[in-house]
Amino acid sequence: MRYARTVALVAGLLFISLAVFIQGVLPALLPESQRKTVTSVVRTDLGELKWVVANATDYSPLEAEGRRIYIREGCWYCHSQYVRPVTGETRRWGPVSQAGEYAFDQPHLFSTRRIGPDLTRVGLKYGDDWHVAHHWNPRMLVPDSIMPRFPWLFDGPYGPVAIVQDAQGRSTLAQNATTRKLFDFSSREVLALTPDPGGLVYVRQRGKYPVILTPNNEYQGKTVTVLAGTRELTALVAYVQKLGMNRGKWRDLFEPQLLPASNIEIPRSEEFIAYGREVYLRRCVGCHGPKGDGDGPAAAFFEVRPRNFTTGTFKFRSTPSGSLPMDGDLLRTVTDGVRGTPMPTWHELPEKDRLAVIQYVKYELTVDRSDPKKPTAFFVQEEPQPPIYIGAPPPPTPELLAKGKQLFVDVKCAQCHGDQGKGDGPSAGELKDDWGFPIRPADLTTGRFKSGPSVKDIYRTMSTGLNGTPMPSFASMLPNDQDRWAVAYYILALSAYKDPLTGRPLPLPPAARQALDRPDVRADTSDTAFLLQAGAWPRNVWAESHGIALLPVLERPRKAYALKGPGQP
Repeated sequence: MRYARTVALVAGLLFISLAVFIQGVLPALLPESQRKTVTSVVRTDLGELKWVVANATDYSPLEAEGRRIYIREGCWYCHSQYVRPVTGETRRWGPVSQAGEYAFDQPHLFSTRRIGPDLTRVGLKYGDDWHVAHHWNPRMLVPDSIMPRFPWLFDGPYGPVAIVQDAQGRSTLAQNATTRKLFDFSSREVLALTPDPGGLVYVRQRGKYPVILTPNNEYQGKTVTVLAGTRELTALVAYVQKLGMNRGKWRDLFEPQLLPASNIEIPRSEEFIAYGREVYLRRCVGCHGPKGDGDGPAAAFFEVRPRNFTTGTFKFRSTPSGSLPMDGDLLRTVTDGVRGTPMPTWHELPEKDRLAVIQYVKYELTVDRSDPKKPTAFFVQEEPQPPIYIGAPPPPTPELLAKGKQLFVDVKCAQCHGDQGKGDGPSAGELKDDWGFPIRPADLTTGRFKSGPSVKDIYRTMSTGLNGTPMPSFASMLPNDQDRWAVAYYILALSAYKDPLTGRPLPLPPAARQALDRPDVRADTSDTAFLLQAGAWPRNVWAESHGIALLPVLERPRKAYALKGPGQP
């Protein structure tokens, strides 16, 4: 006991030094920590998805700043960044982590515990708006979350600020030192702001003219509280969205969240409805609101309002335009999520929970109660029309895509989506949804398709339209199925060989693109990823990608297509 304190002190210093060496110094010395190759999913010029061996990319300056904030705020205490090669991990999170994904991580942020969810594959699972709302108050979106709030990453809240009428009769904000800092009252660019039920408005973009937009009397107060983001918040969200994106469009091939079911109906069950209410209050109420009218507490943070169930209008269906959806359509939307929006994939929820919440939405929320004496229960008083038939798609060919490109112009898709599909057509700034809110056409070059990433998903959207939006059905304008398939393939090809996060072209050499575009070249899984063995790529990439320790066992490519480089015999 005489030397116990000395022994404890020496042992403590020894273990601290050992931890620093193992976690800080040793990883930098290992060859694997310098490896940059990963397997990644790309979309080809024919609209197909294939795995390739590629080089991971470093963080942008904004993302690197966000990573420093992530470390400073201690996010890594609760969130791990490593998908392990064990049962269930790949179905919950995505592909097993590879060494090259951590090439630019010093220090590594593997973490040791999962108090919160693993974030290795969180990139583009949620829209930016969701992350903003989540950092303001996590319990708005996840009521049982133990994550703390991060109000110091925001500017504000300021208020109360009076709502006043401008010379054109629009509702705007009174000018004072705070509002003049956030807005430009002389600007012609309008920023629509819809308060939450408590009167909070979130400023997504500074330097525009503020207009309080409440076309359905979403808020009737006389004052609001104003909240804005900061550069630190923008950087942190950018870093989180980067996580996992070195694996490309992997989510478009992630089987657990790809649900093709549509023509199914579940009998009404009062027990399911009651259980579905519990699921809704735990998972959905923060966005869609307790009444299902899309006016949840987080809605003020979103550029596109959450779905208002009370009108019986649903975008994503296999039924004809104007019809209610099938249960299978709702199950697909809940399971797959809606890409590029705050609506995430819910494939992790048990199937019972997903089916139950669908019953609650159908029979309790999809009801028009504007006349309390005569409520309209849409799914009780109206049957969904039979779903359209979707056959097997034809094989993609250059001729089919050329035809789709011409039809894209002929049926005036470019009027909204633009000549290049960037969502910047002549009508883009004038469009509104059925509830009176501005709605932008999809930027088709990002590859983030709201109704799903396959050619069947695009074909279905073209055939049924998107109820509640200016997007019509093209079933009558293009009665020939082959024409719709052609346009669907062309739309997919608009995002060919582009980074799904930045939209920039991928640095693939022409020889690799030419090979990947060949229908006979199959690279359907990570362990059969395509590899170009040519002068444009490092000559040791083949050896590296097949090394004993390069990739986890479940992810190591066992087969690859190799092309000979210039001058090789």
